[in-house]
Amino acid sequence: MKKVLKMGSAFIGIVVGAGFASGREIVQYFTSFGLLGIIGTIIATALFAYLGMTLTRLGSRMRTTSHKEVVYKISGRYLGIIVDYIIIFTLFGVGVVMIAGAGANLNQQFGLPSFLGSLILVILVLLTVMLNVEKVVAVIGSITPFLVLTVIIVAIYSLVTMGESFTALNPIALDLETSLPNWFISAINYVSFNIAVGASMAIVMGGTEEDERVAAWGGLVGGLGIGLLIVLSNLAIYSKVEEVANLSLPMLGLVNSISPIFGVFMAFILFGMIFNTAVSMFYAFGARFITIGTVKFKVFVFITLMIGFAASFVGFTDLVAIFYPTIGYLGTFLVAALIFASFRLPDKVKR
Repeated sequence: MKKVLKMGSAFIGIVVGAGFASGREIVQYFTSFGLLGIIGTIIATALFAYLGMTLTRLGSRMRTTSHKEVVYKISGRYLGIIVDYIIIFTLFGVGVVMIAGAGANLNQQFGLPSFLGSLILVILVLLTVMLNVEKVVAVIGSITPFLVLTVIIVAIYSLVTMGESFTALNPIALDLETSLPNWFISAINYVSFNIAVGASMAIVMGGTEEDERVAAWGGLVGGLGIGLLIVLSNLAIYSKVEEVANLSLPMLGLVNSISPIFGVFMAFILFGMIFNTAVSMFYAFGARFITIGTVKFKVFVFITLMIGFAASFVGFTDLVAIFYPTIGYLGTFLVAALIFASFRLPDKVKR
């Protein structure tokens, strides 16, 4: 059970990064569709649970250290190339968004220059990547429980103190800007995007677990945990949509409305979740090309982080609005391959 919870917590930590933990993703994908967005969060929860279980199970079954083996095995030679490059593009792109998100977080809460927050994250990620994969998983998973607790508290507070009914707030929510066409496509796009984000590291995590059942349960628990956070975050933001929806970091704004001290606490948790995802992205990106733990791997990650830092100056809000939906559409190739693979599992690899 301990292993299951550890893996589930780490899976949540991979997927829940700057966009989610800040509430910016939730506004774009769910809150902006009003009451129908709530149904979207339930659909997303079911898909996250199923696909999370499939990813970690495949990693354990094939005992892999990179997503490449699994992707080509389940997708075939030609589709595998497409899916592989989608994941590669996603890993680097989301890594850049995390760097930008770190800057936006510390800027909104403490007034620090955005580039300074981004630079702090780059340094921390570089130091962490020097560790082995088991230690990285432990680091990622350790921060997650604090976020879960915070989101639950914020959701309860927001729902208890909401001034209008959900029906009354619906027109206000529908006026929010979104780049998605409707609530159903938005929910599917969100899952596809996040699975593309988490697939590589989830497969690597699964590869460290010999017991396939433990790995599968870990992915399932992680997927359900992500779904719960989506539902609660959306309800919290929806209930206070007039106050926080237009902030760069709506969840941080909600927490500050409860207590400035709690806001400082949330800012550190948010930074921790951004750090989690950034570590996962750059670690898995490096693992795709270079053998983990080697000097070449560390140099490669360092160079990648420097390029990512330069690219992060585009800005956090713009990156989320443009980059995330694009990856969501591309990620449907991976989701389709995973659903198919869950019915026709590849042969188990023994090492």
